[in-house]
Amino acid sequence: MRVGLLGGSFDPAHEGHVHLTRVALRRFALDRVIWLVSPGNPLKERGPASLDARLAHAREIMRDPRVIISDFEAQIGTRYTAETVDTLKASYPGVHFVWLMGADNLHQFHRWQKWEDILHSVPVGVLARPGWRQAGLNSRTARKYSHARLPGSASKLLADQHAPAWCFVNMPLMQVSSTELRAKGAWRPES
Repeated sequence: MRVGLLGGSFDPAHEGHVHLTRVALRRFALDRVIWLVSPGNPLKERGPASLDARLAHAREIMRDPRVIISDFEAQIGTRYTAETVDTLKASYPGVHFVWLMGADNLHQFHRWQKWEDILHSVPVGVLARPGWRQAGLNSRTARKYSHARLPGSASKLLADQHAPAWCFVNMPLMQVSSTELRAKGAWRPES
């Protein structure tokens, strides 16, 4: 089983997340994707809307039987990806996990706690994001791990690679972000 992990605050989840997930399922030959809706983002000053509201909205917008909307990080009591990945790998040893992220996250990945542990633990699938392609590909992480990069044409092989391994894929871009939706007042959760 090949499972992609897409983490984030999903504050709110939007069509860009849905689009990225569908592209990831296809391009990385994944059987499932788990949206790991985090309790909070340690790199952001402002806390997100309530976890229940974000989970409910994510389930409304992402209606694909191959996608699981999960509060796993809240269940295990972490906000850090390295701990989440370690726990999932220990709990499901037969699963080939792939960490999924946009190029915007690749750009600042070196700021994540134990970022190199993550890269040495699971393959990483990176998807283009509007305005972030070059910044992501020229990031500290991309430069340091250039030897571990698979070409986009080999993206379907990523889940079977030994870490460190990462692959950048282009995709049709959608100009939508959670930050913009919040700024426009388009996201007003009830709880």
